[in-house]
Amino acid sequence: MPRDDLVPSESEIFGWIEQVFSQGIRRPGYPADRWAEQFCLDRFQALGLENARLEPVDLPYWEPKRSSLTVRGAGDGQTLEIACFPLPHWAPTAGVEAQLVPLELQSPENVKGSIALYELPLTRMPHTAFADLATWHYDPDATFTDSAQILPFPREREEIWQSSIDGGAAAFVGVLSDYPSDSHDYYVPYDAVPRHIPGVWISGSDGARLRGMLAAGPVRARIEVDAVRETTTTYNIVGELPGDDDETVIIGSHHDGPWASAVEDGSGISMVFAQAAYWSQIPRRERPHRLIFLLTSGHMAGGAGTLAFIEAHRAELERVVLEIHLEHAAIECTEKDGRLVPTGHPEARWWFTSLIPELEAAVQAAIEAEDLQRSLILPPTAFGPRPTTDGGAFHQEGIPLVNFLTAPFYLFDSQDTLDKIHRPSLVPVTKAAVRIIESTKGTSAREMRAALEDSS
Repeated sequence: MPRDDLVPSESEIFGWIEQVFSQGIRRPGYPADRWAEQFCLDRFQALGLENARLEPVDLPYWEPKRSSLTVRGAGDGQTLEIACFPLPHWAPTAGVEAQLVPLELQSPENVKGSIALYELPLTRMPHTAFADLATWHYDPDATFTDSAQILPFPREREEIWQSSIDGGAAAFVGVLSDYPSDSHDYYVPYDAVPRHIPGVWISGSDGARLRGMLAAGPVRARIEVDAVRETTTTYNIVGELPGDDDETVIIGSHHDGPWASAVEDGSGISMVFAQAAYWSQIPRRERPHRLIFLLTSGHMAGGAGTLAFIEAHRAELERVVLEIHLEHAAIECTEKDGRLVPTGHPEARWWFTSLIPELEAAVQAAIEAEDLQRSLILPPTAFGPRPTTDGGAFHQEGIPLVNFLTAPFYLFDSQDTLDKIHRPSLVPVTKAAVRIIESTKGTSAREMRAALEDSS
């Protein structure tokens, strides 16, 4: 059971988020992310973690300098300048001009040589559908009964832009057709894979204007994107505390983000700090295992930091009892008069948990003990081969995990600001994570993996 007097306060945890957020855009290798790396190292050292260090990670750096979309109707000659944001790591261009053609997934060849236009509605799913995927959920006030969640992804995103590329399009324009508050600041994809054509995102209202122009006749478009893409060296930040044995629990998140990003993942940084602050005050013999605190770089570059850590520490992985990842203390928002307004509820809390009965029971007990309502325990493979978290790669290595995550629609948007933090979550999620880590005492990595194999 957590000792309340050793758990950082809500204001202290939120204060760390404020400091991170105030530095500005925190994409991998940006000045704000460099600041965050040093800030994380300094905090680890100040909290008394042993062997606090920087571990290098090489990854692609991308910085857009300028982008524009100009369209001209053939009928009346009307010309519009459309606000846009370039798709990350797609090709820069001094200027591509071609006819604007709607993309149909069934016949992508119709966009050859053209600028492909596609409307991408975000995915909406009833909370009851997520509950059906869960092994257990905790919603005592029945808030899931008649509600739905807007996810930060369209259902067919990879297929859409790959269809444009395979169809020979000269460029791509994605319309965020039903995006709340009509934003076009959408940092997707974040795999850092270069594509050989340029692309931009535009808002739903501007997409409607283009549809009106296309209804009146052919439309020509011109895209310009000035961006820098190069290789840079970033850093994972690692610190350790010895425990009752030399088996290991890894407590992680990532330090980069698509914008200044309070939720993604200023909140993750701070929740890892909270764990480090707590466990550094606990006597060594009362720590269930050796603890490794990990804040990775390059989540917004295809999870480069997590993959680099796994590769660098592969020989140690067989001794990992549990990887617990803490991401996104987010508040649920709705749109009102063109603005995002917090509902006061936390966004639905996902706890991706390896299918080990004792571990699932420990997570359930921790959620109930801290009254973390709107929580769902999900199998790691609920949405694909791995959890949709920065820690998901550990699952593919056969490492037992508990990955805490919420997925608000604004996650990759510049609207991810301090008011999106669900402050009442900060302390109870911290205490729940402590309970889960405590539950592993006396259990070895070999026993955990044997239990995982038995449940497969």
